[in-house]
Amino acid sequence: MTIRILLVDDHSVVRKGLRMFLKYDPELEVVGEAADGAEALSMARTLKPHVVLMDLLMPVMDGIAATAAIRQELPDIEVLALTSVLEDASVVGAVRAGAIGYLLKDTQADALCQAIKAAAAGQVQLTPKAAARLMQAVSAPQSPQALTERETEVLRLLAQGQSNKQIAHSLHNTEQTIKSHVSKILSKLGVQSRTQATLYAIRIGLVSAHTPDKT
Repeated sequence: MTIRILLVDDHSVVRKGLRMFLKYDPELEVVGEAADGAEALSMARTLKPHVVLMDLLMPVMDGIAATAAIRQELPDIEVLALTSVLEDASVVGAVRAGAIGYLLKDTQADALCQAIKAAAAGQVQLTPKAAARLMQAVSAPQSPQALTERETEVLRLLAQGQSNKQIAHSLHNTEQTIKSHVSKILSKLGVQSRTQATLYAIRIGLVSAHTPDKT
């Protein structure tokens, strides 16, 4: 399956550079480019990409607001925040809004392609340091609904950085069934992304903060 990508950045030179990197990977296809968050939301509705590479600082609607809007309206689309500085406020804002991960703009092409594929597969990639930082800043879900035994098991594997495919294999289920479990988990916890669900799993001791260190 080719992974469809929407590039969002207010600098056309950055979008061109990203497009140039990504075209060399046959598994990836850039289906559109947007120059601000409002345009990104509109294009995401039309193009239905698998992954949105989202700049955070943009005019009209910033990347954090656009991430929140896309995740709320189009929960099947994963958002990877793309930022030039790794400052706490933007990282926390992106994760709160529902981004599955975040990358620095100086990320190497190989690492960028790998991160996009991981996001499309639903893999949460948090280093222990990032997890610890986010744990303090991202609030715990307010009175989450109880998860079933199977949902708890899916959450544990998800928090270990496993993709839908890997979880399906581990639990002898189809990928579609796992996707359905994940959306129920997010809904019951009242969170927007797998990353937030992972932080919750670490918080309640389901996995340790060292487990999802896949970066």
